[in-house]
Amino acid sequence: MASGFFVLLDDIAAIMDDVAVMSKIAAKKTAGILGDDLAVNAEKASGFASSRELPVLWAISKGSLLNKIIILPIAFLLSAFLPVAIIVILVLGGLFLAYEGAEKIYEFIFPHGHEESEGITDETFTEEQILEAEKGKIKSAIITDFILSVEIVIIALGTVIEEPLMQQIVVTSIIALIATIGVYGIVALIVRMDEAGYKLIKLSKKEKSISKFIGNVLVKALPLVIKSLTVIGTIALLLVAGGIFVHYIPFFHHLSPKINIPVIIKEFVVGLVLGLVVLGIVNLFKKLFGKKEKATA
Repeated sequence: MASGFFVLLDDIAAIMDDVAVMSKIAAKKTAGILGDDLAVNAEKASGFASSRELPVLWAISKGSLLNKIIILPIAFLLSAFLPVAIIVILVLGGLFLAYEGAEKIYEFIFPHGHEESEGITDETFTEEQILEAEKGKIKSAIITDFILSVEIVIIALGTVIEEPLMQQIVVTSIIALIATIGVYGIVALIVRMDEAGYKLIKLSKKEKSISKFIGNVLVKALPLVIKSLTVIGTIALLLVAGGIFVHYIPFFHHLSPKINIPVIIKEFVVGLVLGLVVLGIVNLFKKLFGKKEKATA
């Protein structure tokens, strides 16, 4: 009886060890997309009155958790009964990521005029107007999070697709939870950087002091941090997309140039090329349908 109990404990320990190893691998695979997730959510959570930033971020976090609760069971059902669908969704998600990354690079090289979103901080706004505007931005952020959550869950699940279903459920759920807590925890720190800086400046009684210096650094660093996250996120999008194509599409997997180049370069180039192709197709459709709408107007 005792020996059987210890065998059971040993089996549980072995399973947990496997889960830990697979979770680490899955975390590495999904880490690339988190840069973009951070940049997007930091941008979505900014532009509010200082007192409203954390409540808004909390509302988005709850929406993100609900997104995961909806996505995870569907992903597990597909994995159990139609595993090929996971690969199809992975490739389609890869095309979306590649398109998003290529679009950001295209926008940087050939900038277009966009209406800047107004911060919801104007004192002339009534409380009802502020709450209504917040609801709109929260809804937009949760929809964006849903798309990113699908990508994170499917990529994580794709790394353990050949493992038993129970291990798939545990590993993917761990990654989904870590992604939600980690991303929104860091976003909360980022959006409060300037507020912490202003407080340090106010607390400083001397003209030149360490606290005032740190406060000024935090205030000035916030826009730079968000911009750097955007750049890192764009590179990460193309690398993740390229990695999906190289690993799951035989043509790209066996595509090896005469010159030996690092895998990371190959994945970036493949992701960028396919992203530009999708971007070209999307822009062509926009022009065609745009002309039709103008003609019928």
